[in-house]
Formats: sequence, C-alpha cells, structure tokens
Amino acid sequence: MTNRTRARSRQVSVVRSGDWWAITAPRHPGLFSQAKRLDQVDAMAREAIAMMLDIDEADVGDIDVVVTPPAEVAGLLETLKASSAAAEAATRAAAEARSEAAKLLRERGLPMRDVGELLGISHQRVSQILAR
Repeated sequence: MTNRTRARSRQVSVVRSGDWWAITAPRHPGLFSQAKRLDQVDAMAREAIAMMLDIDEADVGDIDVVVTPPAEVAGLLETLKASSAAAEAATRAAAEARSEAAKLLRERGLPMRDVGELLGISHQRVSQILAR
C-alpha cells in the first residue's frame, strides 16, 4: 500500500433515496453504496471504498459522513440545532447566575434553606453548588 492510497479522511455524501440512504464519494467517481440506516453508512462506505481501491477495509482511514437530510425537514433541523445551542448557552448562564447568587446570599448570612427557597432549589443543592 502506498501513502497515496491511504487518506486521512474520506468524505462520503449521503442522501435519502426511497427507503434507503444513497452513499457516494466525491473523490471516488462511480462509487455507490446504500444503507438502510444512518448508523450503517460508515461500514457500507468503508466496504465500498475498500472494494473499489482493492485494499483492506482497515486501510480506508476515517470516513467523514456528510448527510443531506430530506428537503422538507432540513430547515427544521437547522432551527433545532440553533435552538439547542441557544438552550445550552442559556442553561450555562443560568447555572452561573445561580452559583453567584447562592454565594452572595450565603455571604450575607442567609441560611441554606432560605437560599434554596429564593433560588427555587433544595438546600442540599445549594450546598453542592457552594462546594465547587
């Protein structure tokens, strides 16, 4: 095997075609495979590339799977991705505010139970937050 044969990453494109996911590889014209489920794409692409190049599947390298979702849900998936990222950022900001508020309230001498009541959490959770 030469260094030209082994690539760091091989990209495959995946689109829905009927009941199957159609797999093609831009760097390997003529390569085609299919998979019933997305979790099968890597193995099917690896097998097809190995057969086309006449190499062992282990020598194929990493497979970079690029999925084009069905058009009718592509926009929704992008919205979901953006919303999930915003939700994660909001969760982090809330945790930081909760921690800072707990510290400030305790510094002012409030009991754990009162801090928990003000923050809407248990006094045990307040203790965990302050222990960090």
